[in-house]
Amino acid sequence: MNKLIDLNQRYAAQKIRIHSLSREAGWIVAGQAASVLGSLVLVRVLTEYLESAEYGQLALGLTVATLVNQVVLGGLIAGIGRFYSIATEKGDLWGYLSAARRMLIIATAVVIALGIILISILAAVDMRHWLWLVTAVLVFSILSSYNSALNGIQNAARQRAIVALHGGMDAWLKIGLAVGVMLWLGVSSGSVVMGYALAALVITLSQLFFLKRHTKRLNASRAHANNENWINQIWQFSWPFSAFGIFTWVQQVSDRWALENFATTSEVGQYAVLFQLGYAPIGILTGLIMSLIGPILYQRSGAVNDVSRNSSVHRIAWRITQASLALTTMGFAVTWLFHEWLFRWLVSEAFRDISFLLPWVVLAGGLFAAGQMLSLKLMSELRSQTLLTVKIPTALLGISANTLGAWLYGLEGVVGALILFSATYLGWVMKHAIRLPPDNAQQSNNRI
Repeated sequence: MNKLIDLNQRYAAQKIRIHSLSREAGWIVAGQAASVLGSLVLVRVLTEYLESAEYGQLALGLTVATLVNQVVLGGLIAGIGRFYSIATEKGDLWGYLSAARRMLIIATAVVIALGIILISILAAVDMRHWLWLVTAVLVFSILSSYNSALNGIQNAARQRAIVALHGGMDAWLKIGLAVGVMLWLGVSSGSVVMGYALAALVITLSQLFFLKRHTKRLNASRAHANNENWINQIWQFSWPFSAFGIFTWVQQVSDRWALENFATTSEVGQYAVLFQLGYAPIGILTGLIMSLIGPILYQRSGAVNDVSRNSSVHRIAWRITQASLALTTMGFAVTWLFHEWLFRWLVSEAFRDISFLLPWVVLAGGLFAAGQMLSLKLMSELRSQTLLTVKIPTALLGISANTLGAWLYGLEGVVGALILFSATYLGWVMKHAIRLPPDNAQQSNNRI
C-alpha cells in the first residue's frame, strides 16, 4: 500500500513538472516565433529601403556593436545569468544583483571611453561619414547589452512570459522605429541603427520594470545579504568569455571586412542578407532551446559537486545536440529545394541571384548551433575556462579562412569558410564535452 501511495505521489510530481515545462516551452516558442518572423520581415523592409552598398555599410557598422557585446560586456552577461540560481540557493539575491549592477556600470564606462577614442580617430583620419553611424552603434550596443543582461536574469529566474514578451517586441520595434527614423532623418544606415537603439531603450526600461517587480515579490533586500563576494565569483566565470571574445569577434567580423577589402561593399550587403536569412534564424532557434534548457541545466548542476546531477546534465546536453544536428539536416534539405522561392518572398529583386548559397549558410549555422549546445554543458559545469582552448584556435582558423576565401573566391569563398569554421568548432567542443567535470568523471560510468 505504501508503495502504491509513493508511486502515485511520484506520478503526480512528474505530471506537475511536465505541465510546468510545457507552459515554459510554450512561452519561449511564442516569443522566439515572433522574433524569427520579425527578423525576416526586417530583412524584407530594409532591403526595400537600402541599396546593397548601404546595406553593406550597415553590416560593417554593426561589427562595432558585436565588439561591445562580445568582448566588453558579453562575458559579464554570461556570468550574471549563470550565478542567478546559485545566488537564490544561497538566499542572497540582493547582494548578487548589486554586484551585477556595479559590474555593468564599470563595463559601460569602459565602452564609453573606447567609443570616444574610436570617434576621435575617425575624425582625425577624415572619415567623418562614419561618425553618425558609429555613434548610433555605440549607443545601441550599450542599451542592447543591458537588455541582454536583464533578459539573462529573467530567463535564469524562469520568467518565461517576460522573456517571450521582450523577445517578440525586439524585432518588431526595430522595424517600426527604424522606418520611422529613416522617414524623419533620411534613408541611411545610421538612421536604421538609431531606430535599433530606440527599440533597445524601450525594451530595457520595460525589463527594469519587471525585474523590480520580481525582486520585490521575492523580498530581496540588504537585510538578507550575506558575505558572498559575488563580483569575484562572477568575474572568475566571466573573464574567459572576454578573453576569447576578442578572437571570436575578429572571426565574426572578418567575413564582412574581408569582402570589403577583396570584393565590394555590395557583396558585403549580399552576404549580410544571406547571413540574416540562413544563419541568424538558426541562432534565434538555438537561443530558444538554450533559453529553455540553460536555467534547467544550471539548476541541476548547482555548484557541480554532485555526481548524479552532473550525469543528468551530461545526458540532456548530448540528446539536445543530436536533435540539433537532425534539424540542421532537415533545414539544409528544405532550403536546397526552396531557396529561390524563399528569396522571392523574403528579399527585394536585387538580392535574389545569390539564393543558391542559402542552404550552405544554413548548414554552417546548424553546425555552429550544435557546438553551442555543448558549450552550454561546459558552462553549466563551471568550465568556462575550457572554452578558451576551443574558441581561440577555431576563431583563428575562421579569420584565416575568411581572408583566404574572400581573396580567392569572393562571396562564395566566405560562405565556404563559414562552413569550415562551424564544423571545426563543433568537433572541438565535442572533444571536451564528451566527459564529465574532472573531479567527478571517474565516479560515474555514465555514457552518452
